[in-house]
Amino acid sequence: MKSIKPENQLETVIKTGGFAVTAEIMPSKTPDPRIIRKKADLIRGSVTAANLTDNQSAVVRMSSLACSKILLDAGIEPIMQITCRDRNRLAIQSDVLGAAALGVRNILCVSGDHLQFGNHPSARSVFDVDSVQLIRILKTMRDRGCFQNGQPIRNRKTGDIMAPGLFIGAAANPFRQPSRFHPVRLKKKIRAGADFIQTQPVFDINRFRDWMRRIADLGLDQETAILAGVSPVKSPRALIFMKKYIPGIHIPVELISRMEQAGDPRQEGVRIALEIILQLREIPGIRGIHLMAIGWESIIPELVSAARIKTVRMSGLEM
Repeated sequence: MKSIKPENQLETVIKTGGFAVTAEIMPSKTPDPRIIRKKADLIRGSVTAANLTDNQSAVVRMSSLACSKILLDAGIEPIMQITCRDRNRLAIQSDVLGAAALGVRNILCVSGDHLQFGNHPSARSVFDVDSVQLIRILKTMRDRGCFQNGQPIRNRKTGDIMAPGLFIGAAANPFRQPSRFHPVRLKKKIRAGADFIQTQPVFDINRFRDWMRRIADLGLDQETAILAGVSPVKSPRALIFMKKYIPGIHIPVELISRMEQAGDPRQEGVRIALEIILQLREIPGIRGIHLMAIGWESIIPELVSAARIKTVRMSGLEM
């Protein structure tokens, strides 16, 4: 079996015991590729790889696959997101083959935000498969070289099985209630084939430590790489909005008070994010961070530099 497997930084960093830094990029609502290239310039040299979201918040945007290729050409390793909301298993597997052909290896499997939050609320959700089944489909394509229906991914001319070389990711929300079900759901994703996990933003470090202890008790931190989410914010209003409208995010009132009392809220937001990063790095089992600075990508190099995190470039690992 042959594998379409170009060089992959994220997998290399994780498997060699390094500390990964991923960041999230929201694709444009236009067909202009310059927007993605500009964001790539902002984070260049500061991240291991960057996520391209898939119609985030159920709003129509440039496809994650197209943006991943633009980012790859710009010298940044992409993580292509695929939601279960918008595609059936045929379309999903088709996109995976296309991604592999273009050199995109990292794929994050997510359910997708509800359509009622987006700009086409009357559209129909697909959900042919859920996120656990999606992970299993990708693992089957990679490890067995066959589609979900069992047919081989075969080059008819040569007879070779052509498996896409994938590094598979999934999402986790440590703060969603009821909390007792979180480790169970995460365990299903890991056993289905998730190589790395990106969490929702961490603001309550004590609650997150408790979650990580439960994950460690089950040995799940040894089976996958957990990248903790960090979201720098510019204003107390942004924190209040997240607290009210984003499910499963817990923001302590002390952080909101800090932002409200700060002379420079933006700088205070940076300080808070840096404090969280430094505390996360001390938690056993954390293999990296996932920065969600939507609309504020310019702050990512400052945070990574202040936290003294070594990152990698397309040419290989920094020493």
